[in-house]
This record gives sequence, C-alpha cells and structure tokens, in this order.
Amino acid sequence: MSLVDPRVPPSAPQEPGLPPLISRKGTTMTYVLILASVVLAAIAQITLKQGMLQVTNHGRHPLDFGIPVTTVRRIVTNLTVWGGLLIFVASAAVWIVVLSKLSLSFAYPFVSLTYVIILLWDAFGRHETIANLRWAGVAFIVAGIILVSRSAGPA
Repeated sequence: MSLVDPRVPPSAPQEPGLPPLISRKGTTMTYVLILASVVLAAIAQITLKQGMLQVTNHGRHPLDFGIPVTTVRRIVTNLTVWGGLLIFVASAAVWIVVLSKLSLSFAYPFVSLTYVIILLWDAFGRHETIANLRWAGVAFIVAGIILVSRSAGPA
C-alpha cells in the first residue's frame, strides 16, 4: 500500500492495478504507530542507560570483561535493564505493524527521531549541556524526516 496525499479526496480515481490508497484515518493511524514505536525505542534506551548506571554504580564500578560471569550476572540481575529490554520488545512489535503497512525506505528514516527524543531528554530531563552543533544536527534530522514524510512510498 502507499500513503495517500491528504489533499486528494478518497474518492479520487486510481490507476488500474495499483493497490488501494490508505484513507486519511489510516494515514493518521500509521503515523501514530510510527511515533509510538519511536517513543518506545527512545524510552527503552533511556531505561537501559539508567539500568547500566545502576549496574556500574554511576561508573564507580565499571564492567570487567576479564571476569565475564560476574559481569553478565551484574547485568542480567538488574530489573531496570530488563525493563528496558521489554520496552524494546514492545517497540519492535509496533514496528512490525508499521512495516506491514509501509515500505522500509519510507518508514525507516523516522527511526532517527529516537535521537531527537533522547537529545531532548538529555537537555530538559537531565539538564545536560548540548552543543550547538548537536542542535544543528537535530534540525537536519527533523528536516529530513519532514521531506521523507511528504513523499508517498509503496509498501
């Protein structure tokens, strides 16, 4: 399937042999699913980071790969790490639905929104200083996503 231009009425004629266009409601739901998957993936990353801060006691006890059993035990016994992994599973489940509706070349650029969300979390949630160059990079990411979203790709 391909996305419909919201400015084209749903009753507009289609070329023979083409799959039916997604309705405006279907288009909105597809974008909601993309956003849900992306937000879940960003939350999963943030949760995993928090879990690893707990595992390493905020860097005071770094992971030692010279003793892998102890290192793996420290990681797999942390509930926050498990929470992050479970959130990733939820994100992947939603993403599978998205991929059933859209072409990968159309949908995948939206995944870069995770970087935007995480940068915003670091800036406003953790009050970290973000370099101007990173803000410029985020602006380019958002501009790219806007351009991709204006195109309609086949499923």
